[in-house]
Amino acid sequence: MNRRELLALGMIAALPAPVLAQQPARRLGVLSVTAADDAIGQTRSMVLVEALAVLGWKERDNLKIHWRAGGGDRARIAQLADELIALKPDILLAVGTPSVEELRRRTMTIPIVFAVVTDPVSQGFVENLAHPGGNITGFTDYDGPLAGKWLEMLTQVTPKISRAFVVYNPATAPFAPLMLRTIEDAARTLHVTVEPAPVNDAASIAALASRRDGGFLILPDFFTMASRVHLLAAINEARVPAVFWSHTFVKEGGLMSYSTDSAEQLRRAAGYIDRILKGAPPAELPVQNPTKFELAVNLKTARVLGVTLSPALLAIADDVIE
Repeated sequence: MNRRELLALGMIAALPAPVLAQQPARRLGVLSVTAADDAIGQTRSMVLVEALAVLGWKERDNLKIHWRAGGGDRARIAQLADELIALKPDILLAVGTPSVEELRRRTMTIPIVFAVVTDPVSQGFVENLAHPGGNITGFTDYDGPLAGKWLEMLTQVTPKISRAFVVYNPATAPFAPLMLRTIEDAARTLHVTVEPAPVNDAASIAALASRRDGGFLILPDFFTMASRVHLLAAINEARVPAVFWSHTFVKEGGLMSYSTDSAEQLRRAAGYIDRILKGAPPAELPVQNPTKFELAVNLKTARVLGVTLSPALLAIADDVIE
């Protein structure tokens, strides 16, 4: 070995270990249906970053995250999906059904992990829950009995309701018929009439204020989340009880909600992102149903509406807003 080779070896040995081990950062593309400045979206993003860091994936270190937020605009979500695919990330995270739909149309090879998605099998995202197949897997935000529990909660309000208006946007909630069947099955036992109340714009939401002969069930839907200020205003004007699919509505003045913990889904999604980046095939990672639920009630809203919630309901509430 000549002197030059010895010097080169000495210089390499002198380098700190992290420099020797440094590898190009892996790239994660995140497409969410919420707006970038939406509080619930920001919470989810924070939870994701923290969970990835615990697993050893840190921004500006060994992971580059490309964030994209659609703000409830389906055309915008499609445009952002194009942008992410063009960046050729190592893996994609799709938050919300429209995000999955747009990304899967554009790639069958880049792994996609989803979260906050309802009924991925009937929507064609995966072959089945246990063996997803293809390049997509993730975490759902709904299990079968959940919709029936929403209606049951509505019947635990005094004065009693005999009619439930089910609110959703048919264009953005393709899974609504599945939930409606569950709600209608529960309605027969609870002796409640169920009436679909589809909405698709500000005018149709405002029209809900005239429906004062029942209560409302607001189905999971990125449109209802993006339109929650208008929904809450219309329901408060109607002065009738309502059950929502997200705790966020209750924090902002809704009466009550029973929901999965979407932040927990992002935490669990980080685990799948970690495993896939380390070589696990998405097709072999089972789709997982929610494991954590939370019941929230807003007693201030109950007083404004002039309704009383049953003691049994209050006793099991995870969050009671006074």
